[in-house]
Amino acid sequence: MAHVAEFAVVDPSAELADDVIVGPFCVIGPDVTIGPGTRLENNVTIERNARIGANNHFFPGVVIAGAPQDLSYKGTDTQTMIGDNNVFREGVTVNRASEKEDGITSIGSNCFIMACAHVAHDCKIGNHVVMANATLLGGHVHVHDHATISGAVAIHQFNTVGQFSFIGGLSRVIHDVPPFMLVDGNPARPRCINIVALKRNDFPAEDISALADAHRLIYRAKVGLEHARDILHGNNQITPSVNHLLRFVQTQQDGRHGRSRDIRRAA
Repeated sequence: MAHVAEFAVVDPSAELADDVIVGPFCVIGPDVTIGPGTRLENNVTIERNARIGANNHFFPGVVIAGAPQDLSYKGTDTQTMIGDNNVFREGVTVNRASEKEDGITSIGSNCFIMACAHVAHDCKIGNHVVMANATLLGGHVHVHDHATISGAVAIHQFNTVGQFSFIGGLSRVIHDVPPFMLVDGNPARPRCINIVALKRNDFPAEDISALADAHRLIYRAKVGLEHARDILHGNNQITPSVNHLLRFVQTQQDGRHGRSRDIRRAA
């Protein structure tokens, strides 16, 4: 049976694994499921309609599955889904979804979300994502695996943050963030490849070199996407990572305002 501290409140419909620890003054609302090994420190709130996996750690002041901050929301039973082995530090807020997409705000596994970060309605966060203090995600943002977001970053709604990317602190992100790139500024722009993450994750040297050349052609020489593709192909540098980057940039350019997912919103 779960260990629930005195002064905690757990709705009768909530389902907690036997070894879940619920600290004092926590509130767990209706239709909440919490998997084994998960720990809630004091003053954690899980509002309603949340599915939480195993071995998650919620620090004081975290609020999960609060109603979306969307004026069009009509109170339907949308959801929040969280995977395994995540850390949510003090004051993190994760809103459940609106009714505008699939009705789910989701966070994958092995993520580290630092103090006072906010994940808005309908966001999709992948695996191994790091979000530093006071990071703010607007609604419908997608963050792909192994992305790192520094402190006090604000990301515009409907943006996509590519895999293995890095966003510098205090950046204002109004365009999609390409995979494998380090972006920074107001507004944030690709500055170089995220070489630290690529090396730490054992990307081959030829892959790193090809990505660096792709960055130079697309963002410095600005030769155009098709010309860059032709040059990279001629140099035998169309690796799977480079191909993924080129596809990402193509869909970004097909969208509105530098955001690929604005195609769907416009429709």
